[in-house]
Amino acid sequence: MKILDGMKFKKSCQLILLAGVAGLLATGCQTYQQRNKVITNWQQGNLPGAMAEAKTLADKNANNRDAIIWRLEQGAVLRAAGQYADSNQAFDQAQGKIDDYAQKAKVRIGQEAGALLSNQAELDYEGRAYDGIMLNTYKALNYLALGEPDKARPEIIRAYERQQDAVEANKKRIQETQDAAEKNKDKATIDKAQNDQNLQTQLSGATANLDGLKAYTDYVNPFTVYLDGLYFLAANADASDLERAHKSLERVTAFAPDNDFVKQDLATADDLIHGKPLPPVTYVIFETGCAPERSQIRIDIPIIISRVSYVGAAFPTLKLQGNYTPSLTVTAGGASMTTALLSSIDGVVARDFKNELPVVITKTIAATVVKAVAAYAINDAARQSGGGNVALGNNLAGLFTQVATAAYQAAVNIADERTWTTLPKEFQVARVPTPADRKIDLTAPNGMKTSVTICDGTVNVVYVKSINPGTPLLVSQFKLK
Repeated sequence: MKILDGMKFKKSCQLILLAGVAGLLATGCQTYQQRNKVITNWQQGNLPGAMAEAKTLADKNANNRDAIIWRLEQGAVLRAAGQYADSNQAFDQAQGKIDDYAQKAKVRIGQEAGALLSNQAELDYEGRAYDGIMLNTYKALNYLALGEPDKARPEIIRAYERQQDAVEANKKRIQETQDAAEKNKDKATIDKAQNDQNLQTQLSGATANLDGLKAYTDYVNPFTVYLDGLYFLAANADASDLERAHKSLERVTAFAPDNDFVKQDLATADDLIHGKPLPPVTYVIFETGCAPERSQIRIDIPIIISRVSYVGAAFPTLKLQGNYTPSLTVTAGGASMTTALLSSIDGVVARDFKNELPVVITKTIAATVVKAVAAYAINDAARQSGGGNVALGNNLAGLFTQVATAAYQAAVNIADERTWTTLPKEFQVARVPTPADRKIDLTAPNGMKTSVTICDGTVNVVYVKSINPGTPLLVSQFKLK
């Protein structure tokens, strides 16, 4: 049996080495959740640890594709710790990059091509719609906590505008992806894979946990709309502010029809429009739990190409977080009431996820096809590199190259798991007439109790955050009027 001559053997080894190195390098790819040590500390109620991890990761990634997501995590953790000015600095850095990406959308063209040979997690994280909305909402709340309501006003307006902008942006994104898919030279293979019944069944099963969640209008966060109404109700400068407050509160009643506190606010807005004075009132805004995390599911898709042994694709899924405090009991002036749901962030994130999913599926399948074709080319080149009289050498080269390319595809086959994990699961609210002694008690279902002395405003907000039932309530307050 003949053996490879030196030149041909060297050529085959180079192919094997190249594929092998690529595979080894790719094994270093980690998902966002694997790198996210912030959420580990956060869910344990370890704010100092979460702040330290957030700073390290935000600074380390300040100029790369993950800059925005780490600044968002950092801003939320700093806010929970009461470091409002530092929180806004982190949010400002995230906002600058989000707005820059929005203005320079063409940068995606080159990056998308690169992602076809790796994965969607390799693209710049440009911020999802709810990221920008909550970023400006949190900035407004930070300014209110700092006693700077005038600076809160433009943030509230910007948060509202982002909700309007997101609808058109999503339509454009879907259309661009569909247009690109139509022009792809492997369109037939992509279409076959995308319409595969097994793929559709598995994807439906992976998102079945989202079906029972609160359904809101596209990209609307009812808490942001409520804050808009509350702010312009209490800090109104003229009749147009009151009309804005009325409109926002009216919208929230549609999103939270069982929330009697919002109905009372809407009645107050009517009274103010008709010249009645604003009565002393205290709001308890309750942030509870943690937002969904992203995970992934790997699904084999029907791409039939000779000598390509790996044709799996990784798709993102949402993992809901169940460990949370379901409500607070507020006791004031001898009366008790329970906080009521304003906004399910699970629902907000899920709606955004579902809107994005068709784009993600198309891009993921297209990337899988491109990688499969590339793997075929490498494997075929290795097989043929020695010529027809070196069957053993060719078989060895082909075998090792096939293993290496399969390892490479498996390693880079990860879904984009980046998501803002330090957002809450829900926003709730209670509304009470400010008691004469200006004292209220907050009691969780597990018996954890906190007493608060309300500040001297006419319209006061007691802001309460619970990460999970085992961590202490984080309580702060500010006045709107």
